[in-house]
Amino acid sequence: MTEEELHIRLNSGRISKPQIDVLVQQLDKEPQLAQILFKEVLLEDKAGTFNASWTFDHLMRKKLTYLLPFFEDFVNGLSELKTESCIRPIAHVCEMVCEAYFKKKDPVFTQNITDDQLEKIMTSSFDWLIGPMNMAPKVFSMTSLYYLGLKFNWVHPELKLVLEDSYATGSTGYQNRAKKTLDKLAKLGV
Repeated sequence: MTEEELHIRLNSGRISKPQIDVLVQQLDKEPQLAQILFKEVLLEDKAGTFNASWTFDHLMRKKLTYLLPFFEDFVNGLSELKTESCIRPIAHVCEMVCEAYFKKKDPVFTQNITDDQLEKIMTSSFDWLIGPMNMAPKVFSMTSLYYLGLKFNWVHPELKLVLEDSYATGSTGYQNRAKKTLDKLAKLGV
């Protein structure tokens, strides 16, 4: 598949879940297109569509390491995202990166991701958590921030304050995840 073919596939109307699966299978054979796919995410954010971001999330679920060759571009692009349709899947990718780095301690991630890059994920995660988003980006951000706080000691107290402050006004799903996160923080003595 060429860059142009990928662009056309992503911009020819709404893509169904089965079509996403087929596209991800094709992209899995051509990982060099993952960076082009992320560029499409940044473009579609301005257009208010989400085919590329949905596809990107599913490709990263299949093979998160495809992200590493352009990880700097990825983290630099986080602050550019404005629409929730794009932020939701990208926040999920950030959560997967944090889990690979902190929970699984995958050397492919721990040896190739810098503190500066983690800080960019942290900044965007806080923005999404406190911003006017629906539940999913906030939930993904909570998890990312919990893990990031294992490295950056100021994060956990700030996360705790945000969750305690927003708990009462959050949806049931938000409250459930916030409670679990607060319980984890309490076990750490935060």
